[in-house]
Order: sequence, then structure tokens, then C-alpha cells
Amino acid sequence: MQRIGILGGGAWGTALAVVAARAGRGVTIWSRDTGTVAAINQRRENPGHLPDVKLDAAILATADIARAATVDLVILAVPAQTIRAVASLAALHIAAGMPLVIAAKGLESGTAKRLSEVVAEAAPRAVPAVLSGPSFAADVARGLPTAVTIAANDETLALALCNALASPTFRPYAETDLVGVEIGGAVKNVLAIAAGIVSGRKLGASALAALTARGFAELRRLGEALGARPETLMGLSGLGDLVLTCSGPQSRNFAYGHTVGAGGDRTAPHRLAEGIETAAVARDLARRHGVPMPIVDAVAAIIDGTLSLDAAIEGLMTRPLKRETD
Repeated sequence: MQRIGILGGGAWGTALAVVAARAGRGVTIWSRDTGTVAAINQRRENPGHLPDVKLDAAILATADIARAATVDLVILAVPAQTIRAVASLAALHIAAGMPLVIAAKGLESGTAKRLSEVVAEAAPRAVPAVLSGPSFAADVARGLPTAVTIAANDETLALALCNALASPTFRPYAETDLVGVEIGGAVKNVLAIAAGIVSGRKLGASALAALTARGFAELRRLGEALGARPETLMGLSGLGDLVLTCSGPQSRNFAYGHTVGAGGDRTAPHRLAEGIETAAVARDLARRHGVPMPIVDAVAAIIDGTLSLDAAIEGLMTRPLKRETD
């Protein structure tokens, strides 16, 4: 896996390109934005997404998806709701058996499918894999120590993908539990919105800690109902990512929730806060499986305008008393 294609020229795609270059790989970033392509190729930077990060000469950019897909390994670093469209484009160019690593976190709106299921439909000749875990793009690009999970159905492939991206500052762990890794990454974004609301509403550190713990209980219930392993949900791509994303405004989902909690406009565009789209999908998926998720329910209702912040807080605090582990 010496040649890696990154589909998506945003902050996360650029950060993963830096990771791959540090691991000694040749990297081609695909972006529809010709300005981004020019900045990467001519000035060795992506000022619109990762200013102050100098890009290695091993990183090239192109607006031609065929060039980025005719490699040994392709990483999908585009928003969750565009995964199907971009995977379909890539499918025209990738070789049979090509690993297609999903670096987005979410559930597809309208189908409630996990993103690996979406890729399996959109690019049936590819082999879906998932990269997830506690990682902010700026930290990763700057070379700060980061550990993530890379999941594939085949353990040998998962380990090969880890070896392709590993470096002294980027530590991937191999996993075969795709369901656990994907559900952890998707639901934590919704819970991060809730955490941001708590912060924006100035409800205090105690409330934030309680929200994080009870939110993780919801994440775990849904994951296990869908077949995830508990140890996966307790790991980097579940609890680890939840803790990071609920920690402050560097998370786009937390930042959106903070804006709403502080009285801002819930309908203001926040394209990269993946939890906005995922909230209603996760709520409906949980209901279909009989899994109670009151925090996710509340976030979805706040986003669609059917529940006020005060009513949501009161509803969560006055639910029937029960054992914590029930």
C-alpha cells in the first residue's frame, strides 16, 4: 500500500494525507475545489482548512478523481451524507478488491445505513473499512500523539491498513467489529451536540459529566442491540471518541450545540456538524430496535424544533427513577 488516494480536500482529508506522507507513502488528494488543488501543489499548504501546516512534497492534489482512485488504497474523507455519491464516482476507477477506508462518522439519512453498508452498495468491487477514534484534524496534522481504530471484516486487512498509516505520532489499532466502530462514531456526534447545549446553557461541569456518562449508556445500548461488541464500544472509537468530542468547541458538533444552548439559531448552517443529520436517524433506528435513548431523542427534537431547551432539560431530569444500570 505505497500509493494512497484521499478523496476530500478538507481539514480531515488533508490531515490524513499528512499522516500517510509521514508513514512514507505517496499521496494524492482529490478535491473539487481547484483553489485547494492549486494551493497544495504550488504552495504546499491548504490555507482554507489547515492554515499553518506545511505539506510534504509527497502530497499532490488533483481535481480528477480517477488519478486519486488509481492507487493501492483509497480513503473517503468527505462528509457522511456525501459518502454514497463520492463512492459511486470512485467505483468507476478503483480496482476489484481495493480497500476503501471511510473516515467519516454518521448514519445515512433516509436509509439509516451504516457508511460501510453504503459503500458496499455504491462501490461493490471495493472492500469497505473504517477509520475512527478520538482525533481532531489540527492535532493530527501537527503531529500530536493520536490513537485511532481501523476496522475491516478481515483482521489481516485491518492490520495491513494500520501498517500503511502508522508512524511515531499516529497509532492505529486493528479491529473487526465494524458495527461497534461505526455506531460509536455516529452516535457520539449526537451526544456532543447535547454536551455543547449543556455548556452553552451554563448548566455546569457536573451536568456535563452526567450527560457524557448517561449518553455513553445510550450509545452502548444501541450498539449492542445492533450486534456490536461491548469492548469495542468501551474503546477508542466509542468511549474515547465521545470523551474527546464532548470536551470543547474544537468539536464542530459541540460548537453547534453550544450555539444552540446559548440561545443561537438552531437552523443556522453547520455543514460539518455530522450529528445534526445523524440525530433523527439514530433516534428512529433506536426506536425500531426498542432501545431507549432519551438524550438522543431530546437532541433530535431540539434540532427539528419540536422541543424547547427548557422542556428537554426538565424531561430528562424528571424521568422515572430507576437503577443506573437498567
